[in-house]
Amino acid sequence: MKAPALNAPEFETILAGFADTRRRTLALVETISDEDLVRVHSPLMSPLVWDLGHIAAFEDLWLVHRLGERPMVRADLAAVYDAFETPRAGRGELPFLGPAGARAYLQEVRERMLEQAAENGIGDGRIYELVLRHEQQHSETMLQTIQLARLEGYAGIARQSHSASGDSAAGGNEFVRVPGGPCAIGAPSGGFAYDNERPRHQVEIEEFEIGRTPVTNGAYLQFLADGGYDRREWWSREGWTWKQRDRIERPGGWSEDLRSEWRLGALEPLDPARPVVHVSWFEADAFARAHGARLPTELEWEKAASWDERSGGKRSHPWGEEQPEPGRHGNFDQRNRGPVPVKRHPQGSSAYGCEDMLGQVWEWTASPFTGYPGFEPYPYKEYSEVFFGDEYRVLRGGSWATRARVATSTFRNWDFPQRRQIFAGIRLAK
Repeated sequence: MKAPALNAPEFETILAGFADTRRRTLALVETISDEDLVRVHSPLMSPLVWDLGHIAAFEDLWLVHRLGERPMVRADLAAVYDAFETPRAGRGELPFLGPAGARAYLQEVRERMLEQAAENGIGDGRIYELVLRHEQQHSETMLQTIQLARLEGYAGIARQSHSASGDSAAGGNEFVRVPGGPCAIGAPSGGFAYDNERPRHQVEIEEFEIGRTPVTNGAYLQFLADGGYDRREWWSREGWTWKQRDRIERPGGWSEDLRSEWRLGALEPLDPARPVVHVSWFEADAFARAHGARLPTELEWEKAASWDERSGGKRSHPWGEEQPEPGRHGNFDQRNRGPVPVKRHPQGSSAYGCEDMLGQVWEWTASPFTGYPGFEPYPYKEYSEVFFGDEYRVLRGGSWATRARVATSTFRNWDFPQRRQIFAGIRLAK
């Protein structure tokens, strides 16, 4: 059965989203040399130009070929840009397109997609939304690469000044209470959501406490001063082994003297009021243990972020079931070059008083990445299902680099517990 077509305003809105997203994708790499676009900056990341080609290939496959039932623009490149079949560590050796070729491929696919959409419509819009958000997620991945590359003077995102505020030394150690009881978890039916966000289901959660804000640089500096990387009792067995093997002594991007951090193009003074970023799950877990706390489960996180038992299980202000509004509810959408001081977005507080839950930093949870009861893969099992298991930990909330369309309270990110390239930080629970 053919999916119902979107009405004209929805059609125009989603195509405008494609145009804006492409403009911003290209702006991220506009000031980067061809040499740096092609270079492998880290074995954890793809060459930046590979990401550009992959974005084009994904749109080519899903919108031109599978949905539009037309031949792919470049079927010969499908294997080169298959993210599942070509791990990041080996992508630098692939015969990918150079900068000019990748940009031309992006343009040709976009023209073919628009022709197909004008002729056949975009159905219920779900596959178009998937492809649109895929590009937006890759823009954050590219920013991770740019951060690791330490490209002096990078100018793809404007630099803004934010003064410190509040008791930064204790930032993240102030807790709010979340009552126990039933709540609904997962994305509601209707509209777009990733397969791992569904089905929406009821769970019973015991009363708990959770940090009012993410943990700040100031609080993490105190952890270091207290011997945080030397106190074996604060680390899990796996975390201690990882720390010792890789000689981890401080968060990624911090200078050796602990006075500066690298923020997209330059070293900046370490602001104690900003959330700590580029820490692994192992480091987050050790910090929590040192403070007689733990990391929240992802179910606790979601309840604290967006649910209020006083409203009968309905979503509460401010986020509701709508997309967050850029500039109002948090530091996301790539408007800054990193986290800003905590407590700058009080209008984005959850029903329980938690701040900065959307944007700033991805927040590690205690939960492994698994499917919800009744999970069904869509539109292909490689998006989520193949990653289920104890090997990955779930992150919630989005970061400063996450686009507003992606930063929802039900979105589930995941990564290995040792990873630090992601813009990830810490929120405590008890």
